[in-house]
Amino acid sequence: MAKYNNVKIDGYDSKKEYRRAKELKLLEKKGVITGLQEQVKFELISPQYHFYEMQGVRKMLRKKELIERGVYYIADFVYYRDGEYVVEDAKGVRTKEYIIKRKLMLHVHGIKIKEV
Repeated sequence: MAKYNNVKIDGYDSKKEYRRAKELKLLEKKGVITGLQEQVKFELISPQYHFYEMQGVRKMLRKKELIERGVYYIADFVYYRDGEYVVEDAKGVRTKEYIIKRKLMLHVHGIKIKEV
């Protein structure tokens, strides 16, 4: 069992996501949608670095130190339908983290996530 009692099936995080993938693959075969991709990563907040210089053997070296990791949203599916770019999530539980990422997707990328 995975988190939220969902059951992983054939490489997908839930039965719902697995069923939706099958539906979308069929729609792509029929030509209703195009460019189907799965597990597409979107950057919401860039990683934060501290840049500094230090003396190397023969020259000054520019270094960077990670201060905060970036924040990312991974869409279950993206595709085009009637010329429109669709970002889709097979949602079961809407966690607080997901809701924040959904809002950031709209704010940062201008993309409203389609929840199925």
